[in-house]
Amino acid sequence: MSERVSGATPAVATGADLHVHSEWSWDAVDGSMEESCRLAIAAGLKAVAFTEHADYSALAGGAELDAVGYLECLDRCRRKFPALKVWSGVELGEPHRFPLRAGDLLAAGRFDLVLGAAHCIEAPGGLMDLSQLANSDRDSPDAIMRAYFQELLDLLHGQVEFHVLAHLEYPKRYWPAGWPPYRTQDYRAELQAVLAAAVERGVVLELNTSAGIDPIRGLCPSPEVVGWWRQAGGRAVSLGSDAHRPDRLGAGFRVAREVLEGAGLVASDVRWGLWTEPFFKP
Repeated sequence: MSERVSGATPAVATGADLHVHSEWSWDAVDGSMEESCRLAIAAGLKAVAFTEHADYSALAGGAELDAVGYLECLDRCRRKFPALKVWSGVELGEPHRFPLRAGDLLAAGRFDLVLGAAHCIEAPGGLMDLSQLANSDRDSPDAIMRAYFQELLDLLHGQVEFHVLAHLEYPKRYWPAGWPPYRTQDYRAELQAVLAAAVERGVVLELNTSAGIDPIRGLCPSPEVVGWWRQAGGRAVSLGSDAHRPDRLGAGFRVAREVLEGAGLVASDVRWGLWTEPFFKP
């Protein structure tokens, strides 16, 4: 059920992609900000936010974002593609663990959108990258998920400011085939605690399409979690593909739109890429 942006579709042409990576992210080896902008226009998008990684754990090689080079590239794209709103952004990985470095980056840059994310958890021997679940034989699935939800609560109670809670239920992307199937309902209480903390903090929940992979494991969070978000008092959801190469921009948005509309949300006419309850002005 993946979607590509070659030829605009109504599902894509309704707003913005608010989670995109380019060559300025350490793990986007095929990324290109300029090509992403070109394809965004071809797909009918009005705006795109380049939310590049700033990951300070040793697992990511201590990947700093070159804010100066990134912002210069962003300005060039803004001049080259005046029909497209090109927003600056950053995805902070575990900023609660590295508050000084994350704070310095935010103070030095001009970021329109800041995502807060948990990619790693505490495990015996140090941090474990959740993308490496298939290589983990040290913990049970439940222990890993409990550690993940605790990491999210620590993130939400941390001192570093951010606007959007990124890709909730991130581990299910990498759920090993040999484990019991991942079921959102098994972690309802933990997820609702995270959602309550996010509402209290005043951040927006992201619906991340994982660049259009199978929605069962690619939609982060699952559709029922979007419903729980609304029940918890959440009034807005940010839509992003998490594309790491240009041809995945906006992938999966058709399915995501169905989920958002099913939760009673409408595309904001104030901020592109944001879905809100009717008449809510973010």
